[in-house]
Amino acid sequence: MSQESPRKRASVPRPLLVYLQGILASLNPTERLIAEYILSDPERVLYHTISDFRRKSSASVGSIIGFCRTLGLKGFADLKISLARELAQGGLAASNNEEVKDLSVLEQVFRLHTKSLEETRRINSEETMFRAAHAIERAKRIQMFSTGLSFAVAYTASCKFRLIGLPAFTEMDSHMQMVSASQMKKGDLAFGISCSGRTLETVQCLKTAREREATTLCLTNSIKSPITSHADIVLHATPSEIMYFQAPLASRVTQLAVFDALFVTHRPSPQESDDE
Repeated sequence: MSQESPRKRASVPRPLLVYLQGILASLNPTERLIAEYILSDPERVLYHTISDFRRKSSASVGSIIGFCRTLGLKGFADLKISLARELAQGGLAASNNEEVKDLSVLEQVFRLHTKSLEETRRINSEETMFRAAHAIERAKRIQMFSTGLSFAVAYTASCKFRLIGLPAFTEMDSHMQMVSASQMKKGDLAFGISCSGRTLETVQCLKTAREREATTLCLTNSIKSPITSHADIVLHATPSEIMYFQAPLASRVTQLAVFDALFVTHRPSPQESDDE
């Protein structure tokens, strides 16, 4: 199966600020410096010349132009246009926003959850969601792979799918998950869930299932993470910016929302369309 290169995949239209947040962990030091400077205050970038940006971000002009092109943009001017358009539409708010800081902890949590859900909706295209839902519907067997806190999401999803008659299963033990992956075959669907996209056991299960010719699907909060290279269909949950010790739980809210959308989504197969 052919795989898209990260550069080609980056050129697909998507919310720019959410995308930058999602790929942050996979960037090299210079690219991360540029991305973090943009994310820290996107609005100020609109008033920068490329010389201003170079001086304040400590990155070279060549690195800045190269970074813009990896995002599918022509250059720095195109980056400013994209940022202006996204900010006008209410894009990613700065996490340092004083208005948010003045709110109670309860209000901050709910507002940030709401923002994460909205960004998750925007970063997953309807076409991708339909493809994922159709792959789930036609699978002979659906095997969920996840560990740690993500396992609760996988178990919930498998229960929902079985509720509507789909053959979905999951194993709690990571060794048994690998056994299940090694027994998959063409017509089956392997679904990996990993917040970081780097959980070794989950990535290996998806890789093994793909080698067995099963269709592979993943849900991750980290764009361009290792798990995406083994998935035929990639779904994203927006990375959480909530800074408190239960932060990993925040990502589960967006993951569960994606599964709720898949649960109620139905895309007619070509045969069904012909019968109408």
